[in-house]
Amino acid sequence: MTDQPTDPTAHLLDEARALGPELTELRHDLHRIPELGLDLPLTQARVLTALEGLGLEVTTGTALTSVTAVLRGARPGPAVLLRGDMDALPVTEASGEPFTSEHEGRMHACGHDLHVAGLVGAARLLAARREEIAGSVVLMFQPGEEGQHGARLMIEDGVLDAAGERVVAAYGVHVISSLVPSGVVTGRPGPTMAAADQMYVTVRGRGGHGSTPHHAADPVTVAAEIVLALQTVVTRQFDAHDPVVVSVGRLAAGTIDNVIPETAELDATIRTFSPQHHAVVPERLTRVVEHLAAAHGLTADVRYVRGYPVTVNDADETDRAARLTAALLGPDAWLPAARPVSGAEDFSYVLEQVPGAFVFVGATPPDLDPATAPYNHSAYARFDDDALPVSAALLAALALDRLAQG
Repeated sequence: MTDQPTDPTAHLLDEARALGPELTELRHDLHRIPELGLDLPLTQARVLTALEGLGLEVTTGTALTSVTAVLRGARPGPAVLLRGDMDALPVTEASGEPFTSEHEGRMHACGHDLHVAGLVGAARLLAARREEIAGSVVLMFQPGEEGQHGARLMIEDGVLDAAGERVVAAYGVHVISSLVPSGVVTGRPGPTMAAADQMYVTVRGRGGHGSTPHHAADPVTVAAEIVLALQTVVTRQFDAHDPVVVSVGRLAAGTIDNVIPETAELDATIRTFSPQHHAVVPERLTRVVEHLAAAHGLTADVRYVRGYPVTVNDADETDRAARLTAALLGPDAWLPAARPVSGAEDFSYVLEQVPGAFVFVGATPPDLDPATAPYNHSAYARFDDDALPVSAALLAALALDRLAQG
């Protein structure tokens, strides 16, 4: 009789659930001390404490308070990366949780406290299997996801090569406080989250009296035309099956009803769902704005700011996530996503460099209906702590399964 090969992911969920109380305590501690942006000293210190005793090679960032930890397996092999983001949002919490934020005007409203605790859980599960691992796992604890490009900064700091060689795959999970029941995992191959850019426009005219607009050069009417023209660009210059979304969120001009102002301003967010459209949208929108202003004898200054790129999942790695979710949680636990999410995510920078998968883990509290529960970023958002073992086990399974491939 020959020995049967050992499934490296066997018993992961049971072991993760045994870690549940510890991970929940860590998550609650982090929830009480939310920090913003790239400088998270309290969060970093708590992460470093949580990783003590696991035999990891730990380094901290130079440009930001990141933590990178490398787990070396007993045998040589490739390296993979697991990521958890750590920063909070400038939101005053109204969730009513007993472990509510102690920092006024700040809240872990996007579930990053669960991401950190889940990644610590994965580190513990993997450390217990070090003798079975051929290769290395890079654990990426990242500040600055909420608009500060923290993932890009960590890449510049060398996180993808922290094990001494470029990682061959990268994985991340994001909890969601509604839409799907707790414990359900959803994702899709290809474009998974949008790119998000910003455009700031100043229309420059010539002020005058509201009773004699022919003696002025009115920037207000031109700005209004620009708002409508931007929607025409979307429907006439881009494929409707590869959408582009332009939303003007701020339109400002003037001080009083009977004075034509010198300038009018508008700010817009632009969402694209393919690298191809993301590449060409700045030139097309800028051209329309500038030429429409010129048609009226005015000028327009356009400042176009690149945000996060499109988050694109590798098809094979998404299949891996689906297969492992079913193995860990049952065949109904994986929910294929029909379309990308309109939000943006800076894990996209990682997936531009290496193949991987970014999936969503349901964390709707059991006393709430997923269809009506407050969504991420809400001051009322609540997350189910039972999602922690799910995230930990899935992240560990992804790393083990990919490393077993060699």
